[in-house]
Amino acid sequence: MPNTISSVAIAKQIVRSGTSPYANYRAACLGKSDKDFLNKLKMVEEELDETGQWLELIMDTEKLPHNRVQPLYEESQELQKIIASSILTMKRKLGEYPLPPNK
Repeated sequence: MPNTISSVAIAKQIVRSGTSPYANYRAACLGKSDKDFLNKLKMVEEELDETGQWLELIMDTEKLPHNRVQPLYEESQELQKIIASSILTMKRKLGEYPLPPNK
């Protein structure tokens, strides 16, 4: 990243939002209840989304070459899909989200 005020600020945000999912997922696995697990997974999802947003900004502003950032962005999107699927599964278990009708 260029040595500019905005780049340093973005880099710090990515370090924060990019490492937070790990800690929150670990906390989710130690959750006291299914609802606690679900709430912590939602925090993981939010942090992954924020990380993706910062990576998009880096690509849009061309602060780094696209080919260096794109794989990281794709990885964050894949992790977000996995977590979203886990959230949906837990919501169904808790009766908060109905199963789709059989076709």
